[in-house]
Amino acid sequence: MAVYAIGDVQGCFEDLQRLLAHIDFDPASDRLWFVGDLVNRGPQSLETLRFVRALGNRAVSVLGNHDLHLIAAAHGRPLNHDDHTLDAILAAPDRTELIEWLCQRPLLHHDDTLGFTMVHAGLPPQWDLALAQQCAREVEDALRGAQRRALIQHMYGNKPDQWSEQLQGQERLRFSINCLTRMRYCDANGRLDLNSNGPPGTQPAGRLPWFAVPGRASSDLNIVFGHWSTLGECSMPGVFPTDSGCLWGGALSALRLDGEPRYLHVPCAGQRKPEK
Repeated sequence: MAVYAIGDVQGCFEDLQRLLAHIDFDPASDRLWFVGDLVNRGPQSLETLRFVRALGNRAVSVLGNHDLHLIAAAHGRPLNHDDHTLDAILAAPDRTELIEWLCQRPLLHHDDTLGFTMVHAGLPPQWDLALAQQCAREVEDALRGAQRRALIQHMYGNKPDQWSEQLQGQERLRFSINCLTRMRYCDANGRLDLNSNGPPGTQPAGRLPWFAVPGRASSDLNIVFGHWSTLGECSMPGVFPTDSGCLWGGALSALRLDGEPRYLHVPCAGQRKPEK
């Protein structure tokens, strides 16, 4: 059995199919991990969502920020920009089933046997595995239960921007969502910078990639993540980025997790031009 982590698909369904053919994916025995952002901006978000859902227990997908945008839109929150390709899902006859399935996805997946932890974006430096699992579970419980609409109403915003055990309620949930689905940079104390998205070396002074903060509590983990298409390769032990910019004309990547980790890629024509 092979296990592969797949980078941000973002509705690039045909590229996903080419990647699966390239890695010779066998749905009878192999398993796929998706790092989130299954949907949005690419041309076939509906097809992508239906395909991953149909894989059942052969796939696990954590939620990304674009997946959360879809959930919010489906529950009546207006999309605040027109750079989206979610209308086909919102108008689909199986919309309710797809959205409910998405709401049941985790924000963090950990496999002791393989020795890998997967999130969409990152972990703040104060979180070890147990705390990360707890904070992710709190968001998951809210999203799956009676608090869903309250969570959607309050989940947007950049504050609070630093972890504290005293965080409670919607502020605690919002901070956790921002770390797990949006973060790239923070300072040495873990204060989030949610505005910088370029490659390392372009960030403001005093900002570090979240995984490069000295003394990070999760440094003993092997962390698979997406979200950062401009990051490039990373040689830091235990850090496995998978978003290689498929949407922007880069590649769609698969990271093999069983045995010695190794990357496989297919080049992508790009459905969007780079923003910068």
